[in-house]
Amino acid sequence: LAHAMSSPTSPCEEVIKNLSLEAIQLCDRDGNKSQDSGIAEMEELPVPHNIKISNITCDSFKISWDMDSKSKDRITHYFIDLNKKENKNSNKFKHKDVPTKLVAKAVPLPMTVRGHWFLSPRTEYTVAVQTASKQVDGDYVVSEWSEIIEFCTADYSKVHLTQLLEKAEVIAGRMLKLSVFYRNQHREYFDYIREHHGNAMQPSVKDNSGSHGSPISGKLEGIFFSCNTEFNTGKPPQDSPYGRYRYEIAAEKLFNPNTNLYFGDFYCMYTAYHYVILVIAPVGSPGDEFCKQRLPQLNIKDNKFLTCDEEDGVMVYHHAQDVILEVIYTDPVDLSLGTVAEITGHQLMSLSTANAKKDPSCKTCNISVGR
Repeated sequence: LAHAMSSPTSPCEEVIKNLSLEAIQLCDRDGNKSQDSGIAEMEELPVPHNIKISNITCDSFKISWDMDSKSKDRITHYFIDLNKKENKNSNKFKHKDVPTKLVAKAVPLPMTVRGHWFLSPRTEYTVAVQTASKQVDGDYVVSEWSEIIEFCTADYSKVHLTQLLEKAEVIAGRMLKLSVFYRNQHREYFDYIREHHGNAMQPSVKDNSGSHGSPISGKLEGIFFSCNTEFNTGKPPQDSPYGRYRYEIAAEKLFNPNTNLYFGDFYCMYTAYHYVILVIAPVGSPGDEFCKQRLPQLNIKDNKFLTCDEEDGVMVYHHAQDVILEVIYTDPVDLSLGTVAEITGHQLMSLSTANAKKDPSCKTCNISVGR
């Protein structure tokens, strides 16, 4: 496990060459002072205080603290106790094979802590630190634990999303033609839009379905559309989990050279089929600015999921056959630009992705940072 806390390779972080994880072991915060009476009489080690957490990513952070200079030169190691913050509903049982205490050689602070098996994105953690002095016999003398600090890890970065994008490209399959985007809802939804929003569907905040580290969940505002077609008819399927009324709009009204296309997520829900979330944002719009900073941008004419190209003066559209595309459009859409009609098929609630949890064990759609 010596590599577990090795220095980060990304140029934006200071490289700390002499940091190594000597061992990972479990311990309680109730102290584990050496019981040897001879050692117990030695001067107490300084207790870390004023702990600061910085440079937080989805699977790493930097930690520093202050401590009295007294006995400072005896410190050989730092013990870092890292735990997921318990919420009231979580199972209190802690798996015995999940390490919580990191033992690191004493290095200049701040120190980088990283390692994907104990840090997940967008997750609240508590951390406490103690200083330690390794004795000749291999035992440690330790200080009291510091105060407990709370922090939350970050979302996936563009680097992580690009890894997801590459995994999604592998299974996207061949491209099929499409002509419309569509959105299914209950009749009450469309009535409400007409009465209260001047006929324009409004963007709303995306739910928490999909990857746990997704930077668009709970943040990006948009309107969900589908664009998948039935293989045999080339038209939208007649079934839907989201209501019996369908709004259809010509593809070029939402997706054209004046819009940018971004990759948002790739996930499955313990099923054989996979979902890809794409974001269409009018150039220069607030949604476009949000995505530009956080999501990989796709070439609208040439990508594996959804393309828009001109052939003989006409816009032609294609979508990937082997993934279910969920398209988020970031601006309001006036109902008058399309049509609303009742579908003839079934309402398949089992296909709903509202707040759906991603399968963390799927080899196809997970990357090697926290889930």
